[in-house]
Amino acid sequence: MIAENAQALLPQDLISLSGVLKVCDMETVVLGAHLRRATIDSEVVGESIFCNIETDFSFRGRFTIPADWCVIGCLQHTTKASGCNGTPVSSGTAFTILPNGISEFVFGAGSHVVLMLVPLRKIQLKFARLVHPDVEIPARMLALFSLSSTQQGTTLSAHYEKVHQHLIHDQRSVRSDPVIEKEIDMLLENHLLAGLSAQADDRPQCSRGRRAHYQIVQRAEQYMRGNMRRVIYLDELCAAAGVSERALRYAFDDLLGLSPNRYLSMLRLCTAFRALSVADASRRSVKSVALSCGLWDLSRFADHYRHTFGELPRDTLMRAPPGEFTSSLGAHEMACG
Repeated sequence: MIAENAQALLPQDLISLSGVLKVCDMETVVLGAHLRRATIDSEVVGESIFCNIETDFSFRGRFTIPADWCVIGCLQHTTKASGCNGTPVSSGTAFTILPNGISEFVFGAGSHVVLMLVPLRKIQLKFARLVHPDVEIPARMLALFSLSSTQQGTTLSAHYEKVHQHLIHDQRSVRSDPVIEKEIDMLLENHLLAGLSAQADDRPQCSRGRRAHYQIVQRAEQYMRGNMRRVIYLDELCAAAGVSERALRYAFDDLLGLSPNRYLSMLRLCTAFRALSVADASRRSVKSVALSCGLWDLSRFADHYRHTFGELPRDTLMRAPPGEFTSSLGAHEMACG
């Protein structure tokens, strides 16, 4: 999907990112009062998928990468509110996500991210040529690193922007262009070299206090997701997280800028949106989806939903599901088998 005019896009496009990049199972939770706009540009190049994301609102997401894929990318711009698996990140931070469980992130309003989904074997082959065929990829070294203080980092940052310009702004077909495929291959090599050469000071660090807050939020959210159909009280979340109410509120405010109850409300709404956006209107109703998310007051749910997503729940249900993007994703879906 090429987004040439951000104003023309529905804000839900960000929450439906997993419909565009089906290789990942992604969930997002909006953290602001309402959505404004987001642009999501993506292009399939050979076996890889390049994606550019810009958003005017803050959100939290989590996703799982299949065993035969990985993600590399760069935060072109972000805010102090952003983080990855609890670790604070800033503009100019590159990342490598290997298929080792659920990855979580928070992006502040005004964030701009470029990323690429790449078959894992391509990473493994490139690493073997650069280092040694018998050495395992050092996931922790490549996870997060800054691009600002080294020549290789500066080169990599410029390379991401160059590929982005090729794919998003050039008025020509690039899917089978050997030039852009070579650029993608060079980008992958530069990414690995920059990550391997980064020093300790170039790697974002997570303080003990922030790590504790991250674990508190994780435990509380796990309880929320496991009991979403019913009313959830604050003392239950405290018990699930193993902390006092004050500590729970402080952890949520520190990591997400929201109270636990406000985050639960947004989690319910975004889960309902995700379910409605992929549901078969002949088999599911707005009421059944709302109740499955613990949204018992249907009138209030509709008002909050429209305020957040700019449309009524029934409009989302009746719209075609994200499967319409299938034609642009045939290459990487076949690669997934």
